[in-house]
Amino acid sequence: MKTPTPPIHKIVEEQVQRWQLLHREEERKKRDFVVTVSREPGSGGSLVARSVAECLGIDFFHQQVIHEMANSAKVSRKIAQTLDERGLSMIEDWISAVVSERHLWPDQYLKHLLKVIGTIAGHGRAVLVGRGANFLIPREKRFSVRVVAPVEARIRHMMEDFGLTAEEAKSRIVKTESDRRAFIRKYFHADIADPVHYDLVINTGTIDIETAAEAVCHLLKRLK
Repeated sequence: MKTPTPPIHKIVEEQVQRWQLLHREEERKKRDFVVTVSREPGSGGSLVARSVAECLGIDFFHQQVIHEMANSAKVSRKIAQTLDERGLSMIEDWISAVVSERHLWPDQYLKHLLKVIGTIAGHGRAVLVGRGANFLIPREKRFSVRVVAPVEARIRHMMEDFGLTAEEAKSRIVKTESDRRAFIRKYFHADIADPVHYDLVINTGTIDIETAAEAVCHLLKRLK
């Protein structure tokens, strides 16, 4: 059984408090990177991402949390207010660059998403799952991971995690995969499965979750 996600307002309040505690100069020096994780449904990508966050002792933002933050104008404003004037200016520059380079026409949701992900990246030291974060954050500021697995393994994981039949699991994978592809295509004009968008692609069909997370942590420690 999966642990229920706390209400979004509680998650936001706790995160804002953590950021406020980090507004010291000695901590600022450490806040220089984020990890983005894209994953095939059923591949265990979220588990890899959470393990990486725990290993590095940094914040973890799941896709649903990022989505809920971006879905509320009030919440996205509150998140952005945690940055100082220099940070806000940097985020505005990032957003302008992304919109221009990718020829985007942001709707209300994308505007909030840009603000939320930009703010998280501005604070740094975080792992973000999904929502096209790797397409929004400058390459020099993030390390992007794509987690994949053979469809048979993904079906098996879905059956175990959600108590589904093989047919139900396969149907769920197909729909989720289609939705994610459509989201990235709509907002970022890109193919989510193209490996060129990622620094590292991991196959959890041959590498277990723990080893995958350790590999990411090891690489980051070498690179940063």
